Amino acid sequence: MSLTESRPTGATTMRLTDFTALTFDCYGTLIDWEGGIYTALQPLLQAANVTQSRDAVLELFATHESDQEEQTPGMLYPDILAQVHRRLASAFGADMPEDAHLRFGASVPDWPAFADSASSLQYLKKYYQLVILSNVDRQSFAGSNKRLAVEFDAIYTAQDVGSYKPNPANFEYMLAKMADRGVQKSSILHTAQSLFHDHAPAKTFGMASAWIDRRHDQGGWGATVPAPGSRYDFRFTSLADMVKAHQEDLRA
Repeated sequence: MSLTESRPTGATTMRLTDFTALTFDCYGTLIDWEGGIYTALQPLLQAANVTQSRDAVLELFATHESDQEEQTPGMLYPDILAQVHRRLASAFGADMPEDAHLRFGASVPDWPAFADSASSLQYLKKYYQLVILSNVDRQSFAGSNKRLAVEFDAIYTAQDVGSYKPNPANFEYMLAKMADRGVQKSSILHTAQSLFHDHAPAKTFGMASAWIDRRHDQGGWGATVPAPGSRYDFRFTSLADMVKAHQEDLRA
């Protein structure tokens, strides 16, 4: 077992090699969405002379984003982001032009990939079907996909489902589509950073999951809503560490 790997649910015999498909959250797991969001917010933060910490800004974003997604589940993600930007501008007391809100909404393709994402995905592609289950629209993801440098076997977005994780409908949709592909739930390992958006709902469906704990060296919850007590079957501090654990399982 990798030194960075944890199996808190007691499934000591579970191995990465037990699965044939990895369903990935993208933003926060493969794409550095906190870095991307914070960079895209700079014009607003500077206009409003915001002195709050980076994490405080991201936590405020998380609150507004989650609420907006719940209120308007059929809204496309660029429009969600634009509306969140309007909310933040109001909260910070800044009068921003409409094109500033729209630019933030269109910023997803500019968000960078984590340094280990592309190479790790290329390795994992040799052993698994790779599937995306993401809280964005198809066009935004297409921009991010170029940064990930791998061809996914299937891509399921909030635009396809008509709702946003952690809504159970997103997992129901994905599991039905995977069954159509001949892949059963027991063969799927859901791989994600967000406990709130991914691990908590995955467990309600009895899915195995791997936590990519990108914030392991930071406090707080960042740009995701807190979800203390969420369960998962594996924990890795990076996707590269998941690859190392898979290699160890092959040698075992």
